[in-house]
Amino acid sequence: MATLTLDRITKRFGALTVIPELSLTIPDGAFCVLVGPSGCGKSTLLRIIAGLEPMSSGRLLIDGVDMSGAEPPERGVAMVFQSYALYPHMTVGRNIGFGLEIARTARADIVDRVGRAAEKLKLGAYLSRKPRELSGGQRQRVAIGRAMTRKPKLFLLDEPLSNLDAALRVGMRVEIARLKAELASTMIYVTHDQVEAMTLADMIVVMNGGRIEQVGAPLDLYERPESLFVAGFIGSPAMNFLPGRVVVARDGRATVALDLGPRIDVALSRPVDAGAAVTLGIRPEHVQLVAPEAAVWRGPAAVVEMLGSDTFLHLSTGGDNLLVRDSKGRRARRGEEIGVAFPADACHLFDAAGVRVSRDRAPALEGAA
Repeated sequence: MATLTLDRITKRFGALTVIPELSLTIPDGAFCVLVGPSGCGKSTLLRIIAGLEPMSSGRLLIDGVDMSGAEPPERGVAMVFQSYALYPHMTVGRNIGFGLEIARTARADIVDRVGRAAEKLKLGAYLSRKPRELSGGQRQRVAIGRAMTRKPKLFLLDEPLSNLDAALRVGMRVEIARLKAELASTMIYVTHDQVEAMTLADMIVVMNGGRIEQVGAPLDLYERPESLFVAGFIGSPAMNFLPGRVVVARDGRATVALDLGPRIDVALSRPVDAGAAVTLGIRPEHVQLVAPEAAVWRGPAAVVEMLGSDTFLHLSTGGDNLLVRDSKGRRARRGEEIGVAFPADACHLFDAAGVRVSRDRAPALEGAA
């Protein structure tokens, strides 16, 4: 295992800066997920860590040793690529152990390491097959096994599940979660899929435009997003955003008049001015369904999605729909008028720059999913 420190690194391609000055520490043994939309710089950052892409400035330290100019083999890293990168003419066994062959590892040691990797990844029955005889999920496991045999300090995975179908993605996500507990390596995983990030990570780094938006544990980012970007990116389905204006702001609280009509009283973490444009965010599972006569707002159900365990109600607001998640099996009809309330302790408030200005909500809401 190893601690990785990125100290004010930048990356430029000519006049284009893709990663402005960035600093980050990933602790020893962490499973860190770099997540963000396409083009946010996460794969470039991973390639810099691997030594496949030179940084423009800054320092990269592994266990306190400056490895900024070190070649990939010197860094003690192993990387799993999105495209598998298997040798088609080699068997599964040789693919898994080929890196050890290149390093002139003793034959007995190669056989032992390949056997242990194959056992952990349930590939023992496939060692004599060629990659073309395997499914996509099996090929990805071979690529992971090849990285495992090197006993890396840093285990790097670049969108390893993106080429798999939905069912295989779920299965491989479970396999990687299981491996996470068994491998004695610091793991850094790149994905644009926030579900993968939430289910696998100890630590999530949300990136946007080459910059770090927020770093934290999955539930910390879900419960306490520091920006409108993080609030919208983390969570499935996405958070509802309701525009409004501050009517009154004093004594650490603000009354917000939503464009929908209702007023919400929110605790503040920093001052805002009366009259300021703001955005109120609330997760679909935290919108409360109430009788129409007791509602702070009512609207027709434009779409009703019944998924068995949950029902998703898309309420027409005249603009964007308000999404409500109901886990109590409500059987609503399209066009039915639905009454809702917005609990203040479930609301997140963001200023015009997209920065969070509300205080942390309560740890849990009664009846929240």
